Amino acid sequence: MATFRKRGNLQWEARIRKRGYPATCKTFDTKAEAEQWAKGVETEMSKGPFVSTKEAESYTLSECLDRYKEEYLPRLKDPRREISRANCLQSRAIAHRILSTIRSKDIADYRRAREKEGISANTIRLDLALLSRLFNFAQSDWGMESLTNPVPLAAKPKLPPGRERRLEAGEEDKLFEAIGDDLEFCAIIKFALETAMRRGEIVKLAWEDIDLRNKSVVLRDTKNGTCRTVPLSRKAIEVLHGLPRHISGRVFPGHLHPDTLSSKMGKVCQLAGLANLHFHDLRHEATSRFFEHTDLDVMEIKAITGHKSLQMLARYTHLRTSNLAARLDGAKRGEVKPLQEDHSAV
Repeated sequence: MATFRKRGNLQWEARIRKRGYPATCKTFDTKAEAEQWAKGVETEMSKGPFVSTKEAESYTLSECLDRYKEEYLPRLKDPRREISRANCLQSRAIAHRILSTIRSKDIADYRRAREKEGISANTIRLDLALLSRLFNFAQSDWGMESLTNPVPLAAKPKLPPGRERRLEAGEEDKLFEAIGDDLEFCAIIKFALETAMRRGEIVKLAWEDIDLRNKSVVLRDTKNGTCRTVPLSRKAIEVLHGLPRHISGRVFPGHLHPDTLSSKMGKVCQLAGLANLHFHDLRHEATSRFFEHTDLDVMEIKAITGHKSLQMLARYTHLRTSNLAARLDGAKRGEVKPLQEDHSAV
């Protein structure tokens, strides 16, 4: 049964008590609005299981983001980027909205505003993914069963084509020439080209995870949160044999953070005159070489590189036209030679 009482001179409170249901109340500007709401709630109760909207109507997005950071993000291996993303969302106007009032239009408005600011499509998609997880978490863990997740209904920004930067003929030599006598960074580049390992995996590499007898390395702290074993080629093993053992146990003790590799790569490429070449492009190069110069099938390559899906791996398999032509003429993968620079006159 619904009861109504005036609160001060400007508001009316509707309160519903029904056996078998938690007490529900809400405040309105007029008694008519309170009566209309109470009638709707009582109708829902009479139809069957009633889902209270009280929780979803009690908190702003900003308050929910605070709770999300406190309860959900500590579960992540490295929550720093998600915390930064949540903090950024809390600075936006949408953060002051009551969670239950946010609709797909509001999500689309947020996306458009970010696009006008020049924010990349990938960053916006990551923001939206965080919002979607928050809504789902609120439904499952915070008693907000009445909540509807509006994020999937809003269009996401289209991602640009993935990077396809490969090392062209002669660029690898220029890269090593620019590195000069920095032996550890030279070893890192060679190792990356042989293993297709990520920046973060390379800098965390420890000698205790390397099995030279069985020609493999165990990666225990990967981007995907799972361990994987990477086979080591003859050249990769030669790189490791040429390195001194440091007291820290790290394979590359002079480079302890992924950003260090990116920063140094940028300086080296500038010195070498190599345009638009990033450290992560070495992973793409190495993966493409697996397809071009080995008989490994796609599932074996996926196991080595640690890509989550075959779809993600597909963008790393842009084979050179000359290699495909040779394959059409009967050559096997392993028989196709790397592209050589042609200095002959045309």
